[in-house]
Amino acid sequence: MKKTLMALAATMMIAAGCTTAEQTAVGGAAVGAGVGAIATGRASGALAGAAIGGAAGYLVGRSQDRDGWCVYRDRRTGERYEARC
Repeated sequence: MKKTLMALAATMMIAAGCTTAEQTAVGGAAVGAGVGAIATGRASGALAGAAIGGAAGYLVGRSQDRDGWCVYRDRRTGERYEARC
């Protein structure tokens, strides 16, 4: 457990100087790996979770880096969308 926390802390420190998209990709990969490992109990589940979480995190982060575009939430449906600010 101690080694896992040390590795997670080191990963987050490395990601500190990255763009928003890269930071959310690292966070998504970490969360995805944890969920995949817990759900399947196998390394392959953790690997698949890391890949899916990393890709999703990157896409979310990339959408936040676009100049002149904002992310809005529809009050009725809760759906998020992007439009010019």
